[in-house]
Amino acid sequence: MAQVMFYGTGRRKNSVARVFLIPGEGNVIINNKPISEYFGRRTLEMVVRQPIELTGADSRFDIRAKVLGGGISGQAGAIKMGIARALTQADPNLRPLLKKAGFLTRDPRMKERRKYGLKKARKASQFSKR
Repeated sequence: MAQVMFYGTGRRKNSVARVFLIPGEGNVIINNKPISEYFGRRTLEMVVRQPIELTGADSRFDIRAKVLGGGISGQAGAIKMGIARALTQADPNLRPLLKKAGFLTRDPRMKERRKYGLKKARKASQFSKR
């Protein structure tokens, strides 16, 4: 018998998350680790759980996520977007609510590229008179 599963891809900065929603009791597993073990900070856990709490699907789904690239903050944002997309697949009526909260919009902000002659994107080397 096939298991019901909903899928969503989320992206933020250089992070890409593949998120699967499986009917269950609300466990969140990221890269085969519980959410509290994967993210050291409670704020990042709250970011990941925002779309679930908004829609009231706290205890309806187990969440399994595979996330690659970027830092932990970008990964949390990517998982949040993936969860929101998977929730719209599970229940299309939730789309306006998630869209209004901004969970379905990809954040376009990226790190600015480094320019030649500079140490970073805008940081020049220290001026020396002699």
